[in-house]
Amino acid sequence: MKRTFITTGIIVIFSFIALIVFNKLTTREDKTKIYEEAKKGTFEITITNAGELLAEKSLNILGPTVGNSNRSGNRSGAGSRGGGGFDFHVTDFKIQDMVPEGTIVKKGDYIAQLDRTSYFNSLRDAITNLNTLRTNVESKILDTAITLTSLRDDIKNQMYAVEEASIELAQSKYEPPATQRKAESDLDKVKRSLEQKTKNYELKRTWIIADINDAKIRLSDGTKLVADLQEFLSKFTIRAPASGMVTYKQDELSVKTKVGSSVNFFDDVICTLPDLSSMISKFYVSELEVSKVNIGQKVRVTIDALPGNKIMGKVLSVANVGEQLPNSDAKMFEVQIKLDESDPALRPSMTTWNEIMIKTYENVVYIPAECVQTGPDSISYVIKKNKTRQIVVLGDSNDKNVIVEQGLKQGTSVYIIPPEDSDTFRMVGQNLKLVKKEHKQLRKSENNKNILKN
Repeated sequence: MKRTFITTGIIVIFSFIALIVFNKLTTREDKTKIYEEAKKGTFEITITNAGELLAEKSLNILGPTVGNSNRSGNRSGAGSRGGGGFDFHVTDFKIQDMVPEGTIVKKGDYIAQLDRTSYFNSLRDAITNLNTLRTNVESKILDTAITLTSLRDDIKNQMYAVEEASIELAQSKYEPPATQRKAESDLDKVKRSLEQKTKNYELKRTWIIADINDAKIRLSDGTKLVADLQEFLSKFTIRAPASGMVTYKQDELSVKTKVGSSVNFFDDVICTLPDLSSMISKFYVSELEVSKVNIGQKVRVTIDALPGNKIMGKVLSVANVGEQLPNSDAKMFEVQIKLDESDPALRPSMTTWNEIMIKTYENVVYIPAECVQTGPDSISYVIKKNKTRQIVVLGDSNDKNVIVEQGLKQGTSVYIIPPEDSDTFRMVGQNLKLVKKEHKQLRKSENNKNILKN
């Protein structure tokens, strides 16, 4: 019985203590939710938004090119020759294999393999055609030798005929006049025939030489085509032009190039090697905030993947033209921030949180913006813990807090959520109404000056 009584007493005591602790915790929680103390210190006005880490400079790894083709023009026709040479036209490249993104490579290391199938077929056809062209040239040279030899023999035989006719004419001087005239006529005929055969030989020789030269040109084009295709195919194994980390190319829709992707010949970047020693963060600000952002402003950058690691930077560029981003009604302007320092742990595409330092105030009193109330006369006031409504003169604000230039001291407790009977609280600080009015006019004047200045 006694033991039961002691046990019951202990339970009651502990219950009482637990109740007291719970009440204190509840009171503390309610206090945290209801009141906020005015603080004094450094007050920053910033523009913040999430962004993406990028390398300021990067080396593009490109697909194969054809001979001395110009990237800005039509890159087809290696070995092409105006009216009838040989062309091969380059289509999109398909990536057959590629090292994983983020792979660290050295100069000359393997990066990717492109599909060679269609170009192997082109090379096979070009080699077959080259053999035909070579045979054709050899055949023409052989036929030419036979034809010209035959023509030269005809000319030589005709020269003999002229010589014989000349002898007959010389011997006919002892013959009757009719016989002499016939000998003269025969000599004239064989001479004209010799002259005609000589002219025909020269014409035939000129035509044959031109035909052979044309065949040799086609052979040269075919040889160059085969050489270009062989050189072109040798470039289908992509190797690193320098040391670095492989980063896949990303298009306008944020779709990355990968194994199986097709690479357009006019935009043939397969992947990139970013320079990790110089990094930038790219993010967007709204059209309402872009006028506050200027090149050179300090920026505080934090990296989601590296918690606690803050890096300072400066605004590098601000876009002049806004963009309509997905899930955004307002126009957004791109801002690039250059980081002041490099870190081996930084990688492209890491998510960043960027705070542009627009303005900094020292030793000012500030409170959460939700503590400020506005009356029907547009006069701002706060509700103090002592159950008075204190008129305040406000200064600049950021996304969380607002500066109180007059009306509050450091440590004063004010309501976050007005109590139900706050309308009955006494209004104090009436003298600040005039100050607030003058302050408002001064701010308006300064804003007009800034507008004219801009």
